Amino acid sequence: QVQLVESGGGLVQDGGSLRLSCAASATIFSIETVEWYRQAPGKQRELVAALTSDGSTNYADSVTGRFTISRDNGKRRVYLQMNSLKTEDTAVYYCHTERVKWDPFDKVRDVDYWGQGTLVTVSS
Repeated sequence: QVQLVESGGGLVQDGGSLRLSCAASATIFSIETVEWYRQAPGKQRELVAALTSDGSTNYADSVTGRFTISRDNGKRRVYLQMNSLKTEDTAVYYCHTERVKWDPFDKVRDVDYWGQGTLVTVSS
């Protein structure tokens, strides 16, 4: 079953903005940690943003100051706000989680779930 569902990709002009969304399936109570990756044509997949268990965030140097990762208070939906987009940002973007809870009283569980990917195309 698909555990993470992504949306929000599309075509945008250089300098524009997009917000990607990653929603938990009904079987997941909460997403405890999450990362956003991207893979451009002919290039390796790279980590662009991460939200850790203590709520701190980390960003790749290439997106620092332009991208923001966030999570709803209910920990069921994660976002990647992308501003000042460049053609170099064109890629398929994936959300990923390694830690979830299956119910409110469960301990944090180790998993390896990926979203289906959403294509972001930035035109010059």
